[in-house]
Amino acid sequence: QVQLVESGGGLVQAGGSLRLSCAASGRTFSTYASGWFRQPPGKEREFVAAITWNGGSTYFADSVNGRFTVSRDNAKNTVYLQMNNLKPEDTAVYYCAAKQTIIAHTNPAAYKYWGQGTQVTVSS
Repeated sequence: QVQLVESGGGLVQAGGSLRLSCAASGRTFSTYASGWFRQPPGKEREFVAAITWNGGSTYFADSVNGRFTVSRDNAKNTVYLQMNNLKPEDTAVYYCAAKQTIIAHTNPAAYKYWGQGTQVTVSS
């Protein structure tokens, strides 16, 4: 069983930056692939970024590629999403997810564990 807790959301002006953290419980988190997803107001949940268990491979949605980076510190059981050059269309609730697999999925249905989400609001 893994529990995920996101933090780091908030209100930021367009062009600004935020770093989201996803802290996980459980001693085997280093064997879990992780993903970041977001749900804009009135829209469906969408893929943002994913990272393999060892951080060796990362994946990004086209809409954030070049602006967002994903990383992890397995010694701290934490995954990060660094968001730069934020735009108003990045406004959403951001969720982290995890699954004990070597593959980092872009499909939210592939993930077993989810955090409660953290709100990111980007003003124009």
